Amino acid sequence: MPTDWDRDPGVAESYMPNLDAGPDIGVALKTAREFRGLSLQDVADQTRIRRAYLAAIEEMRLDELPSRPFTIGYVRAYANALGLDGEAAVERFKTDEPAADEPLREPVGVRRDGDPRLMTIIVGGVLIIGAIVLWNVAQRAMNEQAPPPPTAPPTAAAPLATAQGPVSLGAPLPAPVESTTPTPYETPGLEASIASSGSADGVDAARKAAAQSNTPKAPDPQAQPLPQTFAAQGTVYGAAANASQVTLQARKPTSLIVRGPDGSVYFARQLAAGEAYRAPMLKGVTADVVEAGAVQVFVGGQSKGLLPVGLNSVAKLAATPQG
Repeated sequence: MPTDWDRDPGVAESYMPNLDAGPDIGVALKTAREFRGLSLQDVADQTRIRRAYLAAIEEMRLDELPSRPFTIGYVRAYANALGLDGEAAVERFKTDEPAADEPLREPVGVRRDGDPRLMTIIVGGVLIIGAIVLWNVAQRAMNEQAPPPPTAPPTAAAPLATAQGPVSLGAPLPAPVESTTPTPYETPGLEASIASSGSADGVDAARKAAAQSNTPKAPDPQAQPLPQTFAAQGTVYGAAANASQVTLQARKPTSLIVRGPDGSVYFARQLAAGEAYRAPMLKGVTADVVEAGAVQVFVGGQSKGLLPVGLNSVAKLAATPQG
């Protein structure tokens, strides 16, 4: 229900207690609050001040309040909330509780929580450092007081024996067995060839013939028969097996160049013996080899003979009869 305060402010001005009522500012604020019909919780909600602090101000229990600047601010806000002069309330509070020459107290409810293990760690570290320093000092003192190690007495150098009179040298010794020169190897039949020719040219010819007879000859891949079906003997480059009909396989190390219809290089590589290249099924593709008999042509896996020197049309190679 609305009070006389809300209906007619003039009623409040004539009957409401002022800040001079009561023995202290706390009683004056409590009387004004009760006159307005407000509770401590109502004032706390309006001023955002804890209800316990408002009760302590009314009862002047200042030891339960924060430091003096905070308390003065609470008194001012309390008076303003009741429609009183906040500054006049602060002056009444300072008159009732004059400031003492003492440092500000910490806010109520604040507590310093320290880790008790920190001091233990610090003390332990100091003790360890002190023990290390004392140990080093003791070691240095012991080393300085210790007698020097004994040294070996100096020995007189033995006099060098001097030769008395002339010295005779004996005969030289023979060379050791390991230093003897082995008997040179003679090629069988060389002496007979030299004797039959009777000239230096004959000797050279005989020596060349003997060297050639003793040197093994590498098999010539061109002398071997051509395989009739393709068998991969190394890396196979180029297109996939299902995308090519013509396969070019090197019989010995050689270079192979494959160009497209516009002259661009599709493949250029030094092939080792056994490596192969699958040509793409495109019109106008050419294969160029610089050495005769070095590359064998396979069409559909069947031999078509050797690739001629120069530019060769892959399409024509595919139509070449078996050779």
